[in-house]
Amino acid sequence: MRYLTPLEARVLGVLVEKQHTVPDTYPLSTNALTAGCNQKTARVPVIEATEAEVLTAVDGLESLSLVFEGSGSRVVKFEHNMARVLGLPGQSVALLTVLMLRGPQTAAELRLNCERLHKFADISSVEGFLEELATKEPHRVVKLPRAPGEREARWAHLMCGEVQVPVSTGLAAGEGAAAGVTAGELAALKAEQTRLAAEVESLKALVQRLARELGVEAP
Repeated sequence: MRYLTPLEARVLGVLVEKQHTVPDTYPLSTNALTAGCNQKTARVPVIEATEAEVLTAVDGLESLSLVFEGSGSRVVKFEHNMARVLGLPGQSVALLTVLMLRGPQTAAELRLNCERLHKFADISSVEGFLEELATKEPHRVVKLPRAPGEREARWAHLMCGEVQVPVSTGLAAGEGAAAGVTAGELAALKAEQTRLAAEVESLKALVQRLARELGVEAP
């Protein structure tokens, strides 16, 4: 399976999250899905995606069978098929979801943030599923190098490709922490850069599609 765009990962994560947190309104309409993607809390990075961009991401996920349209409603609604397509247990799906929504986190942070999706007995249980996701092909997560000033290493998902975290070679111990930039923050900035690039490509595709429908040449 190809890597997801950052917005596709956000859409998929929102669908899994809302299935557990607001089951009465799941599957999600386009409006609810867009609102979930643009949520100001429990999201890293915070984004402002349009409904058109979200629908483009949904189309991409549908082509991978990760998302499909629900039936039995006059309004088009969407639901995920993540566990079946990826062949993962609910615990692993919960961890991937929280990583896709909140960015790199420690095992302790993941245990806390996964509470509404799956209750892990302890941190070692979280680490066990993370290790399985990191070692089983295809690798779904990676343990990031522990940054200066951080007590624990963070984990990041690989659903959008490799996470590039610059490794400082000339800084004295603690200097990186003094600069106020952690490995998690660097990974989040990388994710934002990737999201913006994907957004540009999505807009290009939309312009080209509109141009074809109008019978004019795209700029």
